[in-house]
Amino acid sequence: MLDLSHLSELARAHSQSLNAGVAGFELRGQSFAHWPDVAMMGVVNLSHDSWYRESVTLNVEAAVRRGRRLAVEGARIIDLGAESTVLHAQLVDAQTQSSNLVPVVQELAESGLLVSVESYHPEVTRACLEAGAAVVNLTAAEDTEPFYQLAAAHEAGVVICYIQNGKNVREVGDFNLLPDHTGALYDYFARETERAVRCGVRRLWIDPGLGFYYKNLADSAVRVRYQIETFLNTFRLRTLGWPVCQALPHAFEYFEEEVRSAESFFGVLALLGKTDLLRTHEVAKVRGVIRAMNAFA
Repeated sequence: MLDLSHLSELARAHSQSLNAGVAGFELRGQSFAHWPDVAMMGVVNLSHDSWYRESVTLNVEAAVRRGRRLAVEGARIIDLGAESTVLHAQLVDAQTQSSNLVPVVQELAESGLLVSVESYHPEVTRACLEAGAAVVNLTAAEDTEPFYQLAAAHEAGVVICYIQNGKNVREVGDFNLLPDHTGALYDYFARETERAVRCGVRRLWIDPGLGFYYKNLADSAVRVRYQIETFLNTFRLRTLGWPVCQALPHAFEYFEEEVRSAESFFGVLALLGKTDLLRTHEVAKVRGVIRAMNAFA
């Protein structure tokens, strides 16, 4: 059972990292100051394969409507995706993704909203940045420099997702669980953030969570324990000098018919670890978590 003794030991063992700060930055006229000024990224899925049904929108009008509602509920960034990352989801080619995403990006950006696009295709990234996207939610792990160069050219932000073994989120191998995985995460993001900065990117978040599916992590207890440990160790990654984004998971096996409450629970753990940006399908619920946690400010 997770309790205060675990948190106390974690803080004691890594006390030199507890107060690590990250630099704030401006993005399209909006300021991101980071923890404890926590921001939310609200999710809009344009894929019928996405299992989180409340986030699924199957046409431009519905996607724009959901994006605007999430902004009213408190999302600072609206994250769009046109291909699900569930194991058996249909692959969507780059041209189709672009045709689905670009009209939504244009309408939301013209409304003054910050739009993020999840992609591992350079051509999709380019089309969406040209349409007004402000953030690239990068789900590629190989040949990342073209993405960083595109983001830099458009003065956009980048969320760098952790992909341990594979070229992108849809082509991954088995996940290697290590006794202290934070060290491996640190090394991965040290390399990628250095590469991004070298390409001219000045607005970055790192995302160390799973966020997609590895076949060998079917055991829900193993997966959830890894996610919890990653959330609680967030503060150690902030020593890289960049803010951390955490995608909040669902853990259906534990929450069952109350699965829509799962992201609120995981949000508490992510905030305890000093996460700066929470990616969530449940913006209104997680907004309440942030407010409650801020009662101790």
